[in-house]
Amino acid sequence: MADTTVTMDKIVSLAKRRGFVFQSSEIYGGLSGAWDYGPQGIELKNRIARFWWKEMTQLHDNIVGIDAAILMHPRVWEASGHVENFTDPLVDCKKCKTRFRADQIPPENLAARKCPECGGELTETRKFNLMFKTTLGPVEDESGLVYLRPETAQGIYVNFKNVQQSNRMKIPFGIAQIGKAFRNEIVTKNFIFRTCEFEQMEMQFFVKPGTDEEWFEYWRDQRWNYYRKLGIDMNKLRWHRHGPDELAHYAKDAYDIEFEFPMGFKELEGVHNRSNYDLSRHQQYSGKDLQYIDQDNGNERYIPFIIETSAGLTRQLLMLLCDAYEEQKVADKGNEDDWRTVLHFHPDVAPITAAVLPLMKKDGLAELAQDIRAELKEDFVTDYDQAGAIGRRYRRQDEIGTPFCVTIDYQSKEDGTVTVRDRDTMLQERVSRSHLSEYIRAKIKSYKRAERIS
Repeated sequence: MADTTVTMDKIVSLAKRRGFVFQSSEIYGGLSGAWDYGPQGIELKNRIARFWWKEMTQLHDNIVGIDAAILMHPRVWEASGHVENFTDPLVDCKKCKTRFRADQIPPENLAARKCPECGGELTETRKFNLMFKTTLGPVEDESGLVYLRPETAQGIYVNFKNVQQSNRMKIPFGIAQIGKAFRNEIVTKNFIFRTCEFEQMEMQFFVKPGTDEEWFEYWRDQRWNYYRKLGIDMNKLRWHRHGPDELAHYAKDAYDIEFEFPMGFKELEGVHNRSNYDLSRHQQYSGKDLQYIDQDNGNERYIPFIIETSAGLTRQLLMLLCDAYEEQKVADKGNEDDWRTVLHFHPDVAPITAAVLPLMKKDGLAELAQDIRAELKEDFVTDYDQAGAIGRRYRRQDEIGTPFCVTIDYQSKEDGTVTVRDRDTMLQERVSRSHLSEYIRAKIKSYKRAERIS
């Protein structure tokens, strides 16, 4: 009996084989903590981003978006506390040279200063700031020091007044952003789970003090339902509330949504009540008035509280790969030992929506298939494959999560119908070419996560 357990090795192998993720600079031996996204990976990443953006902005009348610069004034990071507090405890093994985060090795090893890998002597614990430094301008000295941003939230906070005044926003309102962030991680591991360069999807929601707990619960509920809409197995998700020793210096309350990855439950997204810490600090350090003036309540002035939802885009991509991955035993031409690897992506985020497959390359079927693909391309991301047996082509599409395979056969020439194969059920249905786009759109809109059949 084959072992169908989802492992990180299987995910990494599929990701490279099918063009989702490659090791950065692989021909030079690779670079630790950096990854490149291939043809399927960039489509999947962009679709996740669009799904999130629609959920946060299009479906909420009081949330707008921005795209802030990666490089910001260095005082921003002093005000935010990153210069002082954004550190990890670091130890090195003098023998095997392995580097560890001190808080992630057994306490007894730390106390004895004994390496958990080789038994060698560990160095003293020292603080390590996670921000990447660079210089702005022609002279490389402290006067040009800037940081690559370690998060996207600060770009939202420093633009609070700009957005509020230019768009006449009234509290409560939110500002959303998707963008690159950089952290000089001591240890990068588990594929793309923890990397030095990644993308965040953050929304900062500004509320009146005293209403923050109500809005905090609202956003906890909204973010939980987002994963249900995304088609994730909700049994693999759980909440983790930060204890007093876990709360960040700015947080009044904080919860993480954790997903059961192959290496166990790990943080996927944070929902935080940041109180009025951020705008207060930026008001103090910049000398600018960041109070909100409530014109509907006698021009009352106050510094808003902030409810933050912060998710990693690249981490969500890894979640989708792990959640969607399945090895199924299926019957094929009487062979009961036939297996397929399939990715059960929600059709809204699948890298390719429809693959067009001519049954044969001859007799005009290939030309007809190309015509049909040209029609579908107006509405969907498509693929075209005419190489090999039709069953083998289905398997290739299953491995990249394509929800619909459109097969053009000899009957298509006679009556203008095609066969549409469903990825999850493998059932096939005859559909008129003239209604094909409408059929696919209806299937996507009514999609529900199916029970696994393995």
